[in-house]
Order: sequence, then structure tokens, then C-alpha cells
Amino acid sequence: MKFRALIPGVLLLLSIILASRLSPHFLDARYLLDTSTLYAEMGLLALAMTLVIISGNIDLSVGSIMVLVACLAAKFFEKGLGIPAVIFLSLIIGTSLGSLNGYLIAKLKLPSFLMTLGTMAIARGAAQAMMGPSSVKLPKAFTGLDQSLVLGLPWPLIIFLLCAVLIGILLHRTVFGRWVTGVGSNEKAALFSGVPVDRVKILVFGLSGLMAAGAALMMDSRYGVARHNFALGIELEAITVAVLGGAAIKGGEGTILGTTFALFLFMVIKTAMGVANVKPEYQLTAIGVLLILAVLAERLRREGR
Repeated sequence: MKFRALIPGVLLLLSIILASRLSPHFLDARYLLDTSTLYAEMGLLALAMTLVIISGNIDLSVGSIMVLVACLAAKFFEKGLGIPAVIFLSLIIGTSLGSLNGYLIAKLKLPSFLMTLGTMAIARGAAQAMMGPSSVKLPKAFTGLDQSLVLGLPWPLIIFLLCAVLIGILLHRTVFGRWVTGVGSNEKAALFSGVPVDRVKILVFGLSGLMAAGAALMMDSRYGVARHNFALGIELEAITVAVLGGAAIKGGEGTILGTTFALFLFMVIKTAMGVANVKPEYQLTAIGVLLILAVLAERLRREGR
């Protein structure tokens, strides 16, 4: 398990070496730190997605929930609410939407793929209906989080790393983490062993909604405006990072360390493609290929046991 987590770390090191041949900026720590702020939101989604996948599920709605919460936060500001109130309400709404996903999946025995595919469309549609073609500007006091530094590190990176540590402890050092792994490995066996399977699913999806809300607030602060068409395809990127980091798509295996390495690997690959002037549509194709290769590698590893 630990060895699997180090594979994306080794690939990250190799990718930095190769990318440095395209641009000397890849060897500049300041450049890498500044670039990391562009991927912090997706990193939060990937952390929660890792737990969802380990539990034997998938969450296609995280990107849409993130955008819906971002638009709601902007509307709250328009109504005159203060920053603490907006943050609190946004986190509550995101957690509630995620928990609703988990509740319906657990109680109605619905496949998570189909359930979250539906809520993905509902959340994105609700954001579009609420915002229309216009954008809403955020208060200046709320923007610029990505420009704020603590000990030379940007706040979005610090938030991501703190969340990675906390979720890593939750997954690898608590009873709940063992429950998540048990449910993903064999749900029936976990149920017969006394694991509260339904509660685990609700909590895992609730955490996914919470991370989506946190990512929404960071996105609002970074862009300074909210629109319904932001972050298209970010759920695919989050799944790619989680699987690339070693989360078994069938559930039961995965590490937060692997996901963290995979996020920075993804960042370097995307940035390198940008430096090489690869068109955005080809970058999306590359992400899809990367996801397929990650799934194939997982299958070959399982068959090689």
C-alpha cells in the first residue's frame, strides 16, 4: 500500500525533470508555489473523492455542487451578508447537498454513478437558472486569497495541505477510516461485522460536499466573480487524480499521500502542456487518456497478484 502511494511521487519527480527542459521556470520554487494555487480547489475535491472511491462509490456531482455553492455565496454577498455568515452558510449547504447524495444512495440502494450523475445536472442547472448569463462580483475584502502568503506559502496551498493531513488521519488512523475501507472492500461482510454501512456512505458523501463548498469559496476568492459555467469538467480531473494516486476504482484501497502526490503530478503535466502550447481541447483528451491508463494499471496490478 505504501509502495503504491510512492509511485505517483516518483512520477512527479520525473515529470518535473522533463518539464524543466521545456521551461526553466519549473525549477523555480516561487513559480511552482504560485502555480499550485490554480489547482488547490481541484485538490480539495480529489481528497474527498479518494474516500468516496475507497468506499466503493463515485461522486460525479462535486464540480456542480462547487459551482452552485459559489453562485449562492455570491448571491449572499449581494444580499448584504458578512463574510463569516457567507462562509458558514456555504459550508452547511455543501455538506447538506453531499449528505443528501449519500442518504439517497444508502437508503434507496441507488448506484452512486447514476445518482450523482442526476444531481450533477440538477446542481449545474440550478446555478444556471439562478445566475443566467450574467456574473456576480465578489466583495474586494473576500478576494485575493491566492495572493496572500504565510511563511512564503500561498493560503490555498496551506489549506489543501492541512486538509490532506486531516483527511489522511481520518482515513488511516481512525475507526471510521477502517469502516470506509471495509465498506469498499466488501459491503456485505462489513454489514455483517457491525459496520454502519449507510452512515458511512452518508458521512463520506457529506465530506465530499463539504470539500466542494470549501473549493467554491476558494474559487470565488481567486476569480473575484461567480458564474454558472466555471469549473467545467473538474469532477473528471478530481477522479483522475484520486485514481492516479492509487485509489482502486472498485473500492477498498487508496491513500491520501498518493492523492497528494498525484495532484502535483497532474499540476506539472497540465502546466507543461500549457508551456508547450498544447490546445485546451487536447489537454482534456490527455486527461482522459491519463485516467484510462490509471484504471488499466490498477487492473493489471490486481491481476498480477
